[in-house]
Amino acid sequence: MAGLTLRNIQKRYDEVEVMRDINLDIEDGEFVVFVGPSGCGKSTLLRMIAGLEEITAGELKIGEARMNEVPAAKRGIAMVFQSYALYPHMTLYANMAFGLKLAGKSKEEIDVAVQKAAKILHIDHLLDRKPRALSGGQRQRVAIGRAITREPKVFLFDEPLSNLDAALRVKMRLEFSRLHDQLKTTMIYVTHDQVEAMTLADKIVVLSAGRIEQVGSPHTLYHHPANRFVAGFIGSPKMNFFDGQISAIADGLVHVSLVGGGSQAAAVESSTLKVGDTVTLGVRPEHLHVTSGGAFSARVTAQESLGDFAYVYADCPAAPEGLILRVPEEQEYAHGAQIALSADPERCHLFDGNGQAARRIKLLQAA
Repeated sequence: MAGLTLRNIQKRYDEVEVMRDINLDIEDGEFVVFVGPSGCGKSTLLRMIAGLEEITAGELKIGEARMNEVPAAKRGIAMVFQSYALYPHMTLYANMAFGLKLAGKSKEEIDVAVQKAAKILHIDHLLDRKPRALSGGQRQRVAIGRAITREPKVFLFDEPLSNLDAALRVKMRLEFSRLHDQLKTTMIYVTHDQVEAMTLADKIVVLSAGRIEQVGSPHTLYHHPANRFVAGFIGSPKMNFFDGQISAIADGLVHVSLVGGGSQAAAVESSTLKVGDTVTLGVRPEHLHVTSGGAFSARVTAQESLGDFAYVYADCPAAPEGLILRVPEEQEYAHGAQIALSADPERCHLFDGNGQAARRIKLLQAA
């Protein structure tokens, strides 16, 4: 096993810069997830670590060894792709053994490695079958098993669940968590699905336009996003954003007058803020409350019942993209109904004109 160090990593294609000044430390045994929208550079960064893309500038280390010039086959990594890439004419056993045969391993060594990997993945009873006789989840387990047999220092996963249906993705997420707990090997996982990132990761790396926006635990990114981009990307449904202006700063609270009327206080650090600043208030759907004396009002456009709770969609002058709030399932609101809303100040986020977050006071003290 090994950790990784990335220092000032850059990637250019001719004059086009696609990765910019990437600095990242990944500890030995961590499960790290790269997440971000399509085109943000997460797969490119993974391929640079794997040795499938050349590093334009900067330094990559696996353990203490510099890897920039080391070919992919000698980096001590194993990669699982979005496509299973199994040989259809071979049995599962042969698929998992193929790489070891090419490496010149003995039959005894191959058998031990394949049987061990198959047992870990609960496919040891399927080894005589061919890929066409397997479900999508079983095929992905074979691809993972092929990687396990190599006993790599680092596992790399490039959107391995994107070809599976929703129910199977949930099941396979649990399999990945169990696998990491069992192997305790460094794992780097790429996905565009922030729910996968939140449920799998020890540490999440949020990327946008070839840059790292924030690195932290799922809890940190959810409750203490560094900027508006991270706040809007992490969380499903995403955070609500309200346009406003600071009207007062007093007693540890920043009061924001919202566009269209109403005011909401936020318990955030105010040393870099002043009255009159244009800001964005952020509140997650589960932290908005319908109250008779709410801070601001909205008009209901739809309600979506999900069993034990429901999402209410509404229009609000201060929220150009509309807003979403989570309510108990038994609370029903008619289309067009006017509702009054507010949020606890300690649950509110505040972003300055550049999109940078002000620190949340009470949650920081409680953390």
